[in-house]
Amino acid sequence: MASKLSNSPSPVLWKKTLWIMFFSQLTNMIGFSSIFPFLPFYIESIGKVSSLKMEFLVGLVFSVPAFTMMIISPVWGTLSDRYGRKPMVVRATFGGSLILTLMAFARSAEELVLLRAVQGLVTGTVGAANALVAASVPKKKIGYAMGVLQMGTGLGLAVGPLIGGVVADLFGYRSAFYITGAMLLISGILVLYGVNENFALSNKKAPINFISDWRHVLNEKGVVTIFFFRFSNQLGRMLFLPILPLFVKTLIGPGTAVNSFTGLVVGVTSATMTASTIYLGRLGDRIGYRKIVIFTSLFCCITLAFQGFVSTGWQLLTLQALFGLGFGGLVPGISALLSAHTGRGEEGAVYGLDNSISSAARTLSPLLGAGLAVWFGLRSVFASAALLYLILALMAVKKLPRADA
Repeated sequence: MASKLSNSPSPVLWKKTLWIMFFSQLTNMIGFSSIFPFLPFYIESIGKVSSLKMEFLVGLVFSVPAFTMMIISPVWGTLSDRYGRKPMVVRATFGGSLILTLMAFARSAEELVLLRAVQGLVTGTVGAANALVAASVPKKKIGYAMGVLQMGTGLGLAVGPLIGGVVADLFGYRSAFYITGAMLLISGILVLYGVNENFALSNKKAPINFISDWRHVLNEKGVVTIFFFRFSNQLGRMLFLPILPLFVKTLIGPGTAVNSFTGLVVGVTSATMTASTIYLGRLGDRIGYRKIVIFTSLFCCITLAFQGFVSTGWQLLTLQALFGLGFGGLVPGISALLSAHTGRGEEGAVYGLDNSISSAARTLSPLLGAGLAVWFGLRSVFASAALLYLILALMAVKKLPRADA
């Protein structure tokens, strides 16, 4: 590879790096997710200049950043192996701060779509943070570390929409972009001055061969299977989110409480995911990540299957909370598997590809979920997601080697 770590991770340094990255991910996810509750209304308020339907533009605003991130993430990842993972985190965070601030000045829905496309190209904080943490902590602590990082992500996703909605109601839509941009700026400054990456350059003049680096990662034993797990997990998680408000409406009836109850369901799921992620990540360090992936996949399958038969909102809320417990183990478990099956010095390429695959799932899942709902009904979406997790568990049993940690 083009670069390598100069020596083994220092206990003091890797713990400091981990907790700084926890706070950074918490702040970043609050910033990125805080605009979700009011984004469609913001689009309506600024209007459009083309003949495209407003509904189509709303869909583009949500899907286009995942699509552009899918394309560019492997490139950023490989560059991080050459020049360091910290610069990639700083680039993604400062870039997100600038783009989110510029969104406050968008004059049309089309301009907002363009800015969201650029957001996907310049950000990717999750993949960059995963690569930095994976390169900084000892291999035997990777499950715990990924659990801590996922806890920051989950907490941010749980409270971000609430903060964004309150700010938008009190001060207007544009002010919410200013605040979220400032939050990402603070996060970037914290990483810039707080993280000391133990990274040494080598072969700096050697040309970068993206295809060779990606092929090397994909040829390592078990990696393609693990990437399939990541894609399936993201697809299963996002498959039902677009139809969730509609499904909630069928359970509790029309009215103003639908939005609040849907937000409660999403928030509770994120909260239980956050609660389980460190424990299951640490457990994976002891018993093996293969077992964590198998059992949490089965648990997610069961909880989603039952959601297709609920008759009340509180039944859905309870089962979503249980689903969050299982999902909280899958995310760090898959990240830890990637680290266990790949070598030091290629974390950027590994987690760049990983972020690209996650983005591909986020691009596809809203379309697929909506299509299933139209063709087979709302409840079929939960059955499809459950089937996906069952396939994931069976593949983990068959394909993953028993010694994975």
